[in-house]
Amino acid sequence: MQDSENTRPTPPPELGIEETEDLRLAVERPGGRHRLIRAALWVPRPAEAIWQILSDYETLPEFIPNLAVSRRLPHPEGGIRLEQVGLQPVLKVNFRARVVLDLIECCPERIEFKLVEGDFQVFAGFWALEPQGGGTDVIYQVQVCPKVTLPVGLVERRLTRDLHTNLTALRQQVLEVCPEVPIP
Repeated sequence: MQDSENTRPTPPPELGIEETEDLRLAVERPGGRHRLIRAALWVPRPAEAIWQILSDYETLPEFIPNLAVSRRLPHPEGGIRLEQVGLQPVLKVNFRARVVLDLIECCPERIEFKLVEGDFQVFAGFWALEPQGGGTDVIYQVQVCPKVTLPVGLVERRLTRDLHTNLTALRQQVLEVCPEVPIP
């Protein structure tokens, strides 16, 4: 059990993620314009508490700095379809990226997402919540391939930089909303 919100255990090696200051991040370049980006951040709360925040899709822009829009859309088969728009300044220009995603929820462990339409050729991945040392590792993985009109290097840099900001904002929101609960 953790006795401090600022203390976290060493990540297990099977995560395959390099550790930096407080975010573990890995970028793979399997070929061409494709990237596989994986990040993890430890949160001293149970997965269920994090799930409540993460799966409340329409409130995400209230605390995720680079997310301008997150709204549910009708799904033709009754599933979960989500439109998200990211907006951020890049070299004095507002960079905007839009995706429509189909989601599959496996409560409270995993949310899988896959691109239906948007500003990428490929955008698919998952959120995973894995119990770890008195808290939960929040893991985000995305396979991305931008359309030819977007420079892949710019997309890779923006995604990796923003992951730290966005995951930290998620952790802060969870800590503010969910009082400390002992984890067995």
